[in-house]
Amino acid sequence: MLITENADIILLIALALDSLFGEPTWLWNRFPHPVVLMGRLIAATEKRFNKRRTGRFQKHMLSIIGLMFWIVVAVGIGLTVTFAWQFTVFSGFVILEIIIVAVLIAGRSLYEHVDAVRIALEFKCLREARKAVSAIVGRNSESLDKSAVCRASIESAAENFSDGIVAPALWYLIAGLPGILVYKMINTADSMIGYRTPRYKIFGCSAARLDDVLNLVPARLTALFLIITALLGDFSGFNAFRSVWLDAKKHRSLNAGWPEAAMAGALGLALAGPREYGNEKITDAWMNTDGTQKANSEDILSALNLIFRANCMMVLSIIILIFSSRTS
Repeated sequence: MLITENADIILLIALALDSLFGEPTWLWNRFPHPVVLMGRLIAATEKRFNKRRTGRFQKHMLSIIGLMFWIVVAVGIGLTVTFAWQFTVFSGFVILEIIIVAVLIAGRSLYEHVDAVRIALEFKCLREARKAVSAIVGRNSESLDKSAVCRASIESAAENFSDGIVAPALWYLIAGLPGILVYKMINTADSMIGYRTPRYKIFGCSAARLDDVLNLVPARLTALFLIITALLGDFSGFNAFRSVWLDAKKHRSLNAGWPEAAMAGALGLALAGPREYGNEKITDAWMNTDGTQKANSEDILSALNLIFRANCMMVLSIIILIFSSRTS
């Protein structure tokens, strides 16, 4: 079995552990984080396969081989842990699975990184705010004004709610530990080599396309959570729906536009738009064109509040799933 028995309950426990403890610095100062280990494997594979003199077709084939290798490693580790506790009496493997799932869900980490931007702005320190936002976005942050810093952090919060919480949780429910490990492996690869630069344009293409596929459902589910939460709370659910309907598909990313558009509409902001990555200027559509570009630290707090409530809605959905599956 790919899916562990009582995977839904394990997921609830993992979400609770992530909320309580997040990413303990004392632990990851002593041991490498699983995502860091994934990054090292991806970097080593890229260095070995992505040679400058390699032909275009050969580079495409090597990118697929590298991708398959990462998937095999992730599935192998996931199956080993899953089968170990299903076919032995040692309950320690159950605890290990809970810990792995908790570590691979980045809920509290998302909140802390985004809130660091808000805190810096509350103390009127734009330099520190730019430094904090540079840790969560890839765009140039040195020249961003206060509003742009706020928008960048809110966009990151919306996208990472999908990538860091909803998607890992969904893939764990669908395919167990192998599913969440494969998702994190591919998502990490996309963040490292999924760029249209001369070095990665061909070799990173396979990882980027598979990451798009793996996030198709989670991104849209995230938008749905945000819209429903906005409708039930102190936000504009109608504008969130309208923004997703009109603007989500205009985003240069196949998936990022969905949570960003929902967030933009709910808060009455215009998000995304033109920005710079390195020396490259990106001309992107605005999400919620009727919204204001003048975001502030209060908007960051509102975004985090909306995500917290949407996360609670996801947890409630899992609880309903547990009860419905046990009583049917």
